[in-house]
Amino acid sequence: MNHETQHSNDSSEDGVVADDRVRIFDTTLRDGEQAPGFGMDRRAKLRMAHALEALGVDVMEAGFPQASPDDFAAVADIAKAVRHSTVCALARCQAADIDTAGRALEAAQHSRIHVFLSTSPLHREHKLGMSKQQVIDTAIAAVERARALCHEVEFSAEDAMRTEPDYLAEVFSAAIAAGATTVNAPDTVGYVTPAEIAERFAYLRKHVKGAERVVFSSHCHDDLGMAVANSLAAVSAGARQIECTINGIGERAGNASLEEVVMALRVRGPYFGVDSRIDARRLVQTSRLLTQLTGQAVPRNKAIVGDNAFAHESGIHQHGMLKHRGTYEIMRPQDVGMGETKLVLGKHSGRHALRSRLQALGHTPEEAAMDDIFARFKALADKKREIHDEDLEALALGQDPDAAGPWRIVQLNSSSHLGGSASASVRLAHDDGREIGEAAIGDGPVDAVLRAMERATGTDLELTQFQVRAVSEGGDAQGQAQLTARHAARNWRGNGVSTDIVEATALAALSIVNRIERQAAPSAAAQPQVQGATA
Repeated sequence: MNHETQHSNDSSEDGVVADDRVRIFDTTLRDGEQAPGFGMDRRAKLRMAHALEALGVDVMEAGFPQASPDDFAAVADIAKAVRHSTVCALARCQAADIDTAGRALEAAQHSRIHVFLSTSPLHREHKLGMSKQQVIDTAIAAVERARALCHEVEFSAEDAMRTEPDYLAEVFSAAIAAGATTVNAPDTVGYVTPAEIAERFAYLRKHVKGAERVVFSSHCHDDLGMAVANSLAAVSAGARQIECTINGIGERAGNASLEEVVMALRVRGPYFGVDSRIDARRLVQTSRLLTQLTGQAVPRNKAIVGDNAFAHESGIHQHGMLKHRGTYEIMRPQDVGMGETKLVLGKHSGRHALRSRLQALGHTPEEAAMDDIFARFKALADKKREIHDEDLEALALGQDPDAAGPWRIVQLNSSSHLGGSASASVRLAHDDGREIGEAAIGDGPVDAVLRAMERATGTDLELTQFQVRAVSEGGDAQGQAQLTARHAARNWRGNGVSTDIVEATALAALSIVNRIERQAAPSAAAQPQVQGATA
C-alpha cells in the first residue's frame, strides 16, 4: 500500500481544503463503545461498521488497538471489510501505540491514525508532567511516525478548550508542519458554550500556520448538554469535521449525537450553508441496530430517532398536523427512516384526531354518535395511559373497551432449541363455551406461538411488523409486544404486556383476533336470517 497517497476528497486541485461539506467522523466504535454499558464484541463491532459505511460516514474510528488484543483484532477486521469510509485507529503519542495502530490498519483501503496528546495547563502539570516545549516535541515525533504508517494523520489536542489559545495555535502549527491533515480541538470535558467554541475556532483558523491546508475538527462531550450545539457552533466558525456517535453515546454524558448534527445541518441548510454526505434515511435503522447490539435503548423523547420524535398527543398539535404537517413538524419522519407521523391518542387528544383515526380503522360515525364516542373516549383516556386501536374499535361498535374476549388464553407453552426450530402449544377458551388446543412449529418461539394461535382461532394473520420494548426496569421487567398483521386486506394492530415476551406476543395476537371477531359480529347480526339455516 502506498501510504504517501493522500485522500483526495478533502482537497481541491490547488491544495485548499474544500469548504462545501462537513465530514462526519463517527466514533461510536471507540469513544462510544468504551462507555460503561455500551461494550461490543468483535462481531457486533463489525456489524456496526458495515451499518456506518452504509450510512455514509466519512471516517469511522474503529477502536484503540493498543488497548487490548481484542480491540486490535476488531480494528483489523473492520479495516479489511470497509471499502468506502476511511478507517481510523486511535493512538497516544507513543511509539508502541502508533506502531500497533499502523499494523491494525494495514489492510484498509483508506487509513487514518488519530494521535492525541493533552495540551491544557491542568493536564500538562498533573497528567503528563511535561513542559510546553516537551508537548510540542512529542506531538511532532508522533505525527511524523504515524505519517509513515497510514494514508492520513489526525492530531488531537486533548482538553483543547481549556488550553491557552496562543499555545494551542502553536501546537497545531507544529503538527501540521509534521504532516497532520486534520487537527482536532476537542471540548474533552463538555465545558464551553457555543459562543466560546465559535470564538476559539475562529481564532485558530486565523493564527494556525498552514490552516488553509487542513481540516479543523470538533469533538464535543455532553457534560452540560451542549455537545451538539457546540459542534454546530464550531461549524459556523469554520470547522469542517464533526466527531460524533450514533445516539450520542460516549464517555460520561456522551458525545455529540450524529443524527442530531446531521439533521440540524440539513433542516437548517440555508443557515449553515454546508451539508454532510450522510444518507439520513438510514438514521433510525442504524440507531436501532446500536440499541440491539448494546442492549441500551434510547429515551422515547430522544431527538430524531426516539419513539416520540414524530408522535403527537396534544389535541391542539394534532389538529394542526391534520391541517398542515408543517405546523408542528420541521422534517418528515420518512427523511430519517422513521416511517410515518403518529397521532397518539390519549387524554390530551381532541375530536379531530379521534375522528381521523376512526376513519382509518374503517368507521365513519354520524355526528350524534361521534358525540357519544368522544365522551366515552375521554372517560377511557383518563383511566389508561395510552389508547390502542382495539379500544377505539370497541368504542365505535358500542362495546365495553375493557371487555375481554371472545377468546381467552387458558394455557400457553413454548420451547426453542439453539440452532433449531421452536415449538408452541396453546389452549384457548371462547365465550360460546368452546375450548380449543393447537400446537405449531416455527422459526422461533414468537413465530411458533403465532402459528398455533392462527390454527386455534381459524384466523389467518400475515405478520408485517413486530416490536418489543421494556415498559419497566429490573430482572422482572415487563415487556410490551406490538404487532401489526394483515387480514382481509387490512392492517390490524395489537398490544400485549407481560414479563414473558412470548406471552406478551400471544396476548398481542389475541387482541387482533378478538377485534376481528368482534367487528364481524355486528355485521353478521345485521344480515337477514334464512329460515331453517343453522349457525
